[in-house]
Amino acid sequence: MDDKQPGIYYITGESKRSVETSPFLEKLKKKGYEVLYMTDPIDEYSVQQLKEFDGKKLISATKEGLKMDEDEDEQKAYEEAKAKTEGLCKLMKEVLDDKVEKVMVSNRLADSPCCLVTGEYGWSANMERIMKAQALRDSSQSAYMTSKKTMEINPTNSIITALREKADADQSDKTVKDLIWLLYDTSLLTSGFSLDEPATFASRIHRLVKLGLSIDEEDADEAEDDMDDLPALDGDDDNEESAMEQVD
Repeated sequence: MDDKQPGIYYITGESKRSVETSPFLEKLKKKGYEVLYMTDPIDEYSVQQLKEFDGKKLISATKEGLKMDEDEDEQKAYEEAKAKTEGLCKLMKEVLDDKVEKVMVSNRLADSPCCLVTGEYGWSANMERIMKAQALRDSSQSAYMTSKKTMEINPTNSIITALREKADADQSDKTVKDLIWLLYDTSLLTSGFSLDEPATFASRIHRLVKLGLSIDEEDADEAEDDMDDLPALDGDDDNEESAMEQVD
């Protein structure tokens, strides 16, 4: 790596593919920094003990406190965007409540709208996944080591900009709250966590799909209720079998 690089950046994950598509790599790659890919479970235990190598500190790309060197113009643009987005951060924290410890503007992202990071001394998302898979895990240790998540948002991303404008116009807009939850859920996935409530995530997706297709929510519910009221056809099993034979 270049001597100007602040430290040895590393990122842990389930596989090389999951690491390569991580939002945490976007800015580091643009900066031309070298990043270690750690995809073996033993790596998570190793970096807990190996704090530095050859005088260079090991820095996790998925945890809090990652500082990016910016030139004067980049810093100025970032500060302006940050000031505009503070209100949205507050609203997102109110909506997500205890799901995240805080919501803050970050300059670690380049293309993605947001990500979820863990505390510097707690488990990473990958370590949390490994520990959940242990049959004889210590639940008391899990509660202690599982970090509260911090949501970091990219103030220059077009999604965040549009959401901020929509929220400024009407903070009680149900669509705004749905979009905030959707951003949180997708951030869980892209940041290496697992979904807490897949069914709820799916229902939000379906609601937004209906919105995109201009389907009235009440009409859709009535149509589903009407289908539920229809009597079952006699010989349903026979009809299904005949249909399958026709397909064959």
